[in-house]
Amino acid sequence: MAGVSHRTVSQEAGLPTSATTYYFTGLGDLLAAALTSVMDEDSERMRRLSAGGDRRRDLAELLARVAAEPGRLLAEYELFLLAARRPHLRESTDAWLAAVGAFAHCYTDDPVRARVVTAVIDGVLLHTLLGETKPSADEFEAILTDVLPEPPQH
Repeated sequence: MAGVSHRTVSQEAGLPTSATTYYFTGLGDLLAAALTSVMDEDSERMRRLSAGGDRRRDLAELLARVAAEPGRLLAEYELFLLAARRPHLRESTDAWLAAVGAFAHCYTDDPVRARVVTAVIDGVLLHTLLGETKPSADEFEAILTDVLPEPPQH
């Protein structure tokens, strides 16, 4: 977030600087909109994975793709920190947590287990920002298999 300015965003979008200043009163509003957009996209991807059946492998592949985009991932965690200071931004972070929780509830009715799953997913993703090597889908799948029981049979 430190390198973001109206000018850099406008250049990246191929627009005049006046376009971003017209739509966003301040840099904080621009950043919040961008970060919220990224978080909302990933929340929707997560919600689609809660469709039923054993989707741990699908989630592992999604997490590996997310981990491979450190700039995007960093933006999402910056939104988490921003939302901690600005409660009006929590809608998107709450949606992400709810989507991960819904995925976990496909496997367990235990609210503590669902919270552990959410914390593990966010923790591993956050740790990928600190390391040079990013976990593979196989590694994410092993983690998910460890924290999630087999899905219930219907």
